[in-house]
Amino acid sequence: METLRSRKITSLLENDASFRSATNHDIRSDRGAHVQDYPELVEKVAQLSFYNPEHVLLFRGQKQEYPNSRGNTSIKPTIFRPISGTRPPDSFELARRYQILSNAEQTLSENFSQSRFLGRQRIVRHRMLRWAILQHYEVCGTPLLDVTHSLRVAASFATNDVSDAEAVLYVLAVPALSGSVTASSEQGIQTIRLSSICPPDARRPYFQEGYLLAEYPDLVTISEKQNYRPHEIDFGRRLLAKFRLPGLGFWSKDYTAIPNEALYPNERDPLVEFAEQIKARLERP
Repeated sequence: METLRSRKITSLLENDASFRSATNHDIRSDRGAHVQDYPELVEKVAQLSFYNPEHVLLFRGQKQEYPNSRGNTSIKPTIFRPISGTRPPDSFELARRYQILSNAEQTLSENFSQSRFLGRQRIVRHRMLRWAILQHYEVCGTPLLDVTHSLRVAASFATNDVSDAEAVLYVLAVPALSGSVTASSEQGIQTIRLSSICPPDARRPYFQEGYLLAEYPDLVTISEKQNYRPHEIDFGRRLLAKFRLPGLGFWSKDYTAIPNEALYPNERDPLVEFAEQIKARLERP
């Protein structure tokens, strides 16, 4: 994955009064710009988009940061995240995770081929689409990262259930999007639009305006992953800006958060039960 430091970036850091040129390292090592409320966040992101027209902006909200061993922002796919601390998983742990992913894929293919979901043949034929469903419905770890095209969705994920602590919102830069899966060999990244690959019966991807990011080419096996050093498989390399959101006072009666019940419309989403069945099968001895 190409890091953004080789391209011109205009961003906003913690102590900046206005936007300025910055490197990806500057942004990752910074605490992030503080915003008071949602309207201010929208205004800052609008400026960010204007100053960086070559990039499409996607968002990810988190309750807290998970820095790497150098204290810089790290945004890794679930399969590559440390169990605890900052040390990457060793080869044995990675092999175990990839085996779980392989088993989940096989079960997903078998169940999908026997289902009545629209588009089931596409899911059965394409690994990346299977990974997308397994990741978004939290069946197991995958080499994919959940993001969204909606600033309000990302901000809601970050701040829901947070009392007085600060949450964080990441702005990630990706190449221009086209179709269900957009792959850039030049920048070593691909973007998956969930609403284009999930059955229309699936509610969660549509309510969350979900996208997924992945390395390109795919890291299908652990042996392929060994060609990359741990810091190379980190979407912190695509970080364009980082905002700190207050736990109190960020939302108002005019600008409200999306409640968890709306972000996770489980009762209306048949893929939730489908995913739970796969999880149960994986847990069998």
